[in-house]
Amino acid sequence: MRYAVLGTGIVGRTLAAKLVSLGHETVIGTRDPQATLARTEGDAMGNPPFATWHADHADVALKPFAEAAAFGETVINTTAGVAALDALDSAGQANLAGKVLIDVANPLDFSAGMPPTLNPVGTDSLGEQIQRAHPDAKVVKTLNTMNCFVMVEPGRVAGEHHVFVSGADTDAKKQVTELLVSFGWPENAVIDLGGIESARGTEMLLPIWLTLMGTLGHADFNFHIQGAR
Repeated sequence: MRYAVLGTGIVGRTLAAKLVSLGHETVIGTRDPQATLARTEGDAMGNPPFATWHADHADVALKPFAEAAAFGETVINTTAGVAALDALDSAGQANLAGKVLIDVANPLDFSAGMPPTLNPVGTDSLGEQIQRAHPDAKVVKTLNTMNCFVMVEPGRVAGEHHVFVSGADTDAKKQVTELLVSFGWPENAVIDLGGIESARGTEMLLPIWLTLMGTLGHADFNFHIQGAR
């Protein structure tokens, strides 16, 4: 399958590399490819600039958002939550229509410093906002409750733990579940929470996730729902 991963941060890079390793044709989308490749500084988490990663992953083309979205049979949004709607607007309604749009982003707001808050929160979610903005896309929220390395290698966390899917389209959630299984998630570890409005709950897990990361001193952990099956 052809995948378009929107976003050049560590989450997008990690997912793109995993997709390629599974044999999928994969491109990464960004607002301005030349500007992205010209950056020489790493991010706030100490990850190297995109160009350094791309030198080792030349089989992943870097394209503007619209070209990437047009290429992908399935689109994955890994852009920063506050930029996601603008990025998807740049991707274009026509390029997203009829496609499964996997949203792994969280609406983290750093405008007041650390720790970040959520915006929206409680009565709305980024997943819902994306679905409203792109009604012809099949939005599925998933993988937003864990570190990106756990997303693609669930065995990093010992024992049973779970991943959630939210979305209105049953077939789209089935397709996403099959992708998660290909990443190494047992099928019974995937919990379908229902419609896209259930993304409110998974996005609101982020404050406790951030607190746990600070307390534990690492990000190799995840949520286990006792009695889920």
